Amino acid sequence: MNASEYPDAPTGKPLWLITLADLALLLVGFLVLLQATHHIGGKDLAKGIRQGFGANDAEPAPMPVAAAGILDFAPGSAILPTTPGALVAWAREAARDPRVMLTVTGSTDGTPADIDRVTGSAAILAADRARTVAAALAAVAPARVAIVTATKPGRRAAIVSVAFVGEPLRTTP
Repeated sequence: MNASEYPDAPTGKPLWLITLADLALLLVGFLVLLQATHHIGGKDLAKGIRQGFGANDAEPAPMPVAAAGILDFAPGSAILPTTPGALVAWAREAARDPRVMLTVTGSTDGTPADIDRVTGSAAILAADRARTVAAALAAVAPARVAIVTATKPGRRAAIVSVAFVGEPLRTTP
């Protein structure tokens, strides 16, 4: 069999036209999705899409982008070892952006001497250190300060971290 015995290929649409039609249909589908969900908030839409794919409903924790703190508390004490002026100025500058959250993490060093004297608990002492620093930051952004304690022994400190948590909730007047 030679090439002359094969039938001629039928004339058809060029291949690029099929690709263009596929892209146009994808664009139309996307625009229909946008129009159908325009009344749903962005977070609710993202939650629905996550549920549709079987993902976890919990939103990820905000990732810290900067940190500062007060170090070297006396063992067994939550009294500030230095004046918090520089930390307050740093936090005030960071909190100018309404999308940030300040997290104060208190910690202990894990030694027997670094515990709360009344209860004998290192976790309570770590929380007291975090509350002491948070009280110093109270004038900066009281509604955007969270207090946590470190889960593992580390340093006798209270660290303030800044994380972007998204747009603040807007109230309608």
